[in-house]
Amino acid sequence: MDLPPDLPRGALRLDPDGRPVALRAPHHGLTDWPDGLRTLATLRHIDLDGNALTRLPADVLALPELHTLLLYGNRITAVPGAVGRARRLRHLSVGGNLLTAVPDSLWTMTGLHSLNLAENALDTVPDSVGNLTGLRMLDLAHNRIDHLPAALGDLPDLTDFLYLGDNGLTRVPASLGRLHRLRYLGLTGNRLTALPDTLGGLAALRELRLQDNRLTALPDTLGRLTRLRELHLTGNPVTELPDTLGALADLRLLDLRNTPLRRLPDAVAALTSLTHLDLRATRITDLPDGLARVPHLEKLDLRWTKLETTPDWLADLRDRGCAVLH
Repeated sequence: MDLPPDLPRGALRLDPDGRPVALRAPHHGLTDWPDGLRTLATLRHIDLDGNALTRLPADVLALPELHTLLLYGNRITAVPGAVGRARRLRHLSVGGNLLTAVPDSLWTMTGLHSLNLAENALDTVPDSVGNLTGLRMLDLAHNRIDHLPAALGDLPDLTDFLYLGDNGLTRVPASLGRLHRLRYLGLTGNRLTALPDTLGGLAALRELRLQDNRLTALPDTLGRLTRLRELHLTGNPVTELPDTLGALADLRLLDLRNTPLRRLPDAVAALTSLTHLDLRATRITDLPDGLARVPHLEKLDLRWTKLETTPDWLADLRDRGCAVLH
């Protein structure tokens, strides 16, 4: 078989029968696509992340066996409408480019398992996102999105990650509570002032990132997230936590840095899996005695938090290297 002569050395992988199945040339400084790529009808995997490509040819999307297309960190300005005809495509990454919109046909790709559109200049997500019922991972972070459609809750297979951080969101739809199998939700760096009560429907959630929003409180339904392992609230104007926090039996990390929180609920003593509690630069003046009985606590960080009284048990934590006071 005649292969394109301008491919980077070692970039093309062949199967045992000598047929090209993968093209891997990330960070090679490519400014255009290799000539003759459309002739490689057996190509399944293309990884050209971190180059300087400015276009995505429709010919590439017409490759009949194409399964994975990774183009993160290029200079692509448009995705052609032909993307909707790439019916065997399962993984598409065009994050870190110069996209201001994507074609309607993208939202018809029911076979996609992962879609990365992060770090572009997108400002809308259409209702038709609900058509992507095969998605397991969706990354829309670092865009200009200020509204999410209710249809985002219609993705039953979204299990791995939903990244929505660093946009302009002021609310999230209540329908997100229907993502019962989702394990990671990232909402860092938005303008959220509240979360819906339906948050408790995220029964499989392991990690919830809410840093740098405008949240003053969390819903009581937080306590239904019994599989949650990490809760990040850094940089929010949170003044209190719900007593239902104590129901988070799997919680390992609780990050409350740089919040005006004045007290921890007594329910914190029920966090039997907690290993890291970050209380740096809070307004807490007293600690609940039950904190001394948290069995697996490895680090309690109290730097820049001024306690009015120092309980005797805190010295014991410090002596075993658990508490950081200064």
